Amino acid sequence: MPAFNRALPEFDRLNTQVLGISVDSVPCNTAWEQSLGNLNYPLLSDFWPHGKVADQYGVLRAEGFTERAVIGIDKTGIVRYIDVHNIAEVPEPGPVIEAIKPWAK
Repeated sequence: MPAFNRALPEFDRLNTQVLGISVDSVPCNTAWEQSLGNLNYPLLSDFWPHGKVADQYGVLRAEGFTERAVIGIDKTGIVRYIDVHNIAEVPEPGPVIEAIKPWAK
């Protein structure tokens, strides 16, 4: 998440909104965000009903937590990019930026 924070100028240049979403509660997300030194993009909670959004995108595990996923949705609501990682992996923004360039502006 800090890498995406650092890459915000490039996402802004591509007219792209970065959002984080977690199945944790708002207080838990707030504490986690503060431990990272704060983020400059919204961090949303998918806590109740637990994981409903994650489930809709196919990244909620039966155990109640998610894989780490980057999902790109264009301005018309079409999912254009999905990159799913194991929760222990931290995705880098570079490949995401390259993938969204053709449709982001």
